[in-house]
Amino acid sequence: FLEMLSNPMLIPVQGTLNVVMNQNVTLSCHSDSGSPPVRYTLFKCSQKVSTLNMPDLTPGLFNLTINSASDMGEYKCKAENNNSSGGKYSNSLNFTLIEPISKPVLSSPTSQAKKGQNVTLFCLSENGSLPISYIFFKGRKSISPPVKMQKREAAVIFLFINSPSDFGTYKCRAENSFCNNTKYSNSFNFTLEEERSHSQPLIISLGLILLLFVIGFALAIPFFIIPSYKASE
Repeated sequence: FLEMLSNPMLIPVQGTLNVVMNQNVTLSCHSDSGSPPVRYTLFKCSQKVSTLNMPDLTPGLFNLTINSASDMGEYKCKAENNNSSGGKYSNSLNFTLIEPISKPVLSSPTSQAKKGQNVTLFCLSENGSLPISYIFFKGRKSISPPVKMQKREAAVIFLFINSPSDFGTYKCRAENSFCNNTKYSNSFNFTLEEERSHSQPLIISLGLILLLFVIGFALAIPFFIIPSYKASE
């Protein structure tokens, strides 16, 4: 008497479907009941990848290498024994390609600020799998909750410059689902914008008036000297 196989389960041995390029992965296909021997066949997008013959109900282990985006298709496995009723198909699996993030860039439309001014900081990683979470820091203290970006756009924080301590060193941190891949940005400092003295415009105006007076006096000299010279002849 041949017992029909149960539907097999297809699972990643490494426990996650998140992979990086050129990573080796192992998929386990297993029917937990039915009459052995069992033949397991792995499919990707309905195309046969490999076949394993197991003498008992031991899981069939398929070793793969993710070499390109074409390796990211849908995987299923099929379990068969000598029962004439045919085989059973498993659940489907899809890998997710994870790319490590690049060092984020921290920037601002202005590098100078003065007390009482609102300023803006932008943090962006040009490369890395989405979503990416950003956190802003001043010194070693975080000044924002994590900002998760689903698109390749910069995280933004708005600051109010209220005291000399607000001119400290700022940084941001970026991370995604790639394991142990946290990157810190460059440092950014606002510099104090010098306020113009109220007397400066007055000094400039007086200087221009004096210059015009000198030029006018120089132009007027011929009109006074020449007539006086002729009169004395």
